[in-house]
Amino acid sequence: QVQLVESGGGLVQAGGSLRLSCAASGSIFSINDMGWYRQAPGSQRALVADKTSGGTANYADSVKGRFTISRDNAKNMVYLQMNSLKPEDTAVYYCYGANSKDWWWGQGTQVTVSS
Repeated sequence: QVQLVESGGGLVQAGGSLRLSCAASGSIFSINDMGWYRQAPGSQRALVADKTSGGTANYADSVKGRFTISRDNAKNMVYLQMNSLKPEDTAVYYCYGANSKDWWWGQGTQVTVSS
């Protein structure tokens, strides 16, 4: 089975930055899509950003211009650089990977942005 492990979450003041990392390991043959969801208390899990192995990136409107997703395909890693953080960004962030057959989730990492 593929394992995804996130790191980089924490507490930061509004306007600050964090960089999340996600490493995939296990029996990996191909991961077409990797990205990040987040879930705030009382809200459903929502897509933040994703990037295909070919380099196509998508962002939620709420983070566009502030967050940048990147991938290292050779290392099976995906990153989320988060700048100009707002209290509204507070959530548990989940890394995922997917191909045509399977979907894998990371365990989640807490991001808290104080005002």
